[in-house]
Amino acid sequence: MATPHQATPAASKGKLPPGALKAYIASLTGTSLEYYDFAIYSVASALVFPKIFFPGNDEFVGLLLSFSTFAVGYLARPIGGIVFGRLGDKIGRKHVLVITLLLIGVATVLIGVLPDYSVIGVAAPTILVLLRLAQGIGVGGEWGGAVLLSSEFGDAHKRGFWSSAAQIGPPAGNLMANGVLAVLAAALSAQDFLSWGWRIAFLASALLVVFGLVIRLKLEETPIFKAIKGHGEAPKAPITDVFRQEPRALVAAALSRVGPDVLYSLLTVFVAVYATKELGMTTSNVLAAILIGSAFQLVLIPAAGALTDRINRRLVYGVAAVGTAVYIPLFFLMIQGRSVAMLTVGVVIGLAFHAFMYGPQAAYITEQFPARLRYAGSSLAYTLAGVIGGAIAPLVFTALYAASGNWFTIAAYLAVASAVTVVGLALGRNPQTEEEERLLAESRL
Repeated sequence: MATPHQATPAASKGKLPPGALKAYIASLTGTSLEYYDFAIYSVASALVFPKIFFPGNDEFVGLLLSFSTFAVGYLARPIGGIVFGRLGDKIGRKHVLVITLLLIGVATVLIGVLPDYSVIGVAAPTILVLLRLAQGIGVGGEWGGAVLLSSEFGDAHKRGFWSSAAQIGPPAGNLMANGVLAVLAAALSAQDFLSWGWRIAFLASALLVVFGLVIRLKLEETPIFKAIKGHGEAPKAPITDVFRQEPRALVAAALSRVGPDVLYSLLTVFVAVYATKELGMTTSNVLAAILIGSAFQLVLIPAAGALTDRINRRLVYGVAAVGTAVYIPLFFLMIQGRSVAMLTVGVVIGLAFHAFMYGPQAAYITEQFPARLRYAGSSLAYTLAGVIGGAIAPLVFTALYAASGNWFTIAAYLAVASAVTVVGLALGRNPQTEEEERLLAESRL
């Protein structure tokens, strides 16, 4: 029997598994749309929505109300994880991924054409919240399926690389969103951007949706799910089975996400506040640093995933988590001199640490669960960890900074988050391919 890191016969001859490349692109497209939406919505929440959907005498109240719609997207993710995770293990990966892509894409486009408060009154912010809820539910079901789509079509012994398709979404979506916003900012006046220009950024997501749908509709169901279905092993109650049969796997997978989520929030959200307010840098300085770091991640994430196919996955992931705890104090010391170059280098290095956790993360999470419960288990772990990790991290950063006035408590928070990830890795298991090999071998008989 093949060892966990041994190449399959197809791979040893340099041939791609059938459908693997299409599945990789389909997975990448969906998560890129997700983070494209994340980036443009965050900008609109700060600059546009308080003025056109939550107008009033108190600008701060409008901003808080706008950010509350942003948070709704995170809070809705576990709903999507439960609903679509269950369906993904019952009816298949492909069908669910078509639904989630449509749900995210249609909701984003509808936000782009939503009349503002001056036109339809209180219905405008109400509909905005509902559309954000729909986006969050779609995202909650998208990630687990996107990971399984690329990994179950790919070589099981190279799951780190094939699963990384979904992980490239954040930097790819960030780059696309900021590229669109940069073009709009350069071409339009501030008034035109506020009036109608922001809508273009939302409507542009339709291109990603169409591209993703064309690819996903042409794909067959993954070989693993077809084998599970053919043997009558599809679960009747996937969510219940995960909680009853795989509680340790669920805890291990969820905890492994906390450190990377908190680190990403620090380097892409809080650093903008700290560098501009505390260090006197410009927003463009910070944005440039983040974009350069994101560009490096396009290469580092799949490279990190591939590395863990050769070297123990938990070891690489754990070293990056410990390295993060050590590095963050150094990062803050590096940027105290108010050097734009040092800020850029610091963010690039920080996002490199993130890549070496985030790249293998998808493979690590999915391989904690048996094939028949992978969609439900992975989706639950991803969405639950998002609530306690990425969703609250910006609020925690802000509260700690306001209370202490320095970066020491923030570095301590990162250290705790990294420790939580190490605990998750310690509770987890190494790759096991025996079940998949059995299912695929029996399906050929």
